[in-house]
Amino acid sequence: MKKASLILALTLLTGFGSIYAKSVNSDGKKEKPKKEKAEKTEEQHYIKAIRMFNTEDGKCTFEVGKIPNKTNIESKAFFAQTHVDAYEKVAHAAPRKQYVVTLKGKLKFKVSNGDTFIIEPGTILIAEDTKGPGHTWDLVKGDKWERLYIPLTDEGSDQFIKD
Repeated sequence: MKKASLILALTLLTGFGSIYAKSVNSDGKKEKPKKEKAEKTEEQHYIKAIRMFNTEDGKCTFEVGKIPNKTNIESKAFFAQTHVDAYEKVAHAAPRKQYVVTLKGKLKFKVSNGDTFIIEPGTILIAEDTKGPGHTWDLVKGDKWERLYIPLTDEGSDQFIKD
């Protein structure tokens, strides 16, 4: 038993000695352990977006794409809305360049060229169709459309990336 304890103690001391030797340079000064560089391969993530915009003939169309996560988007302010204003019940252009973030409800939008798309929570609507006949929408699921409007600055980018 004493022999086994002695062997174990010598093994441990030898191990500590080699660790100490690795941490001391040739001048006898202690070195800081070197940290291995971790490779940064951070994957970019996105949120789905649909952008409505004016065509050269003044009509409205849309394109499907995405917005990168953690990207600063210049805005003036934001506000929430649950009611529907009278102008929203008929074809209309967006009153300003803005993000529309749906919190509750599912809507079918129809743009002036006749195409349609669905907006629901998890998809950001970027409304940039500020001229012409614009778009219409109908609530297709739920009885209420809860949303946030985030007006964008005139000079700022909407950060939209087309699919």
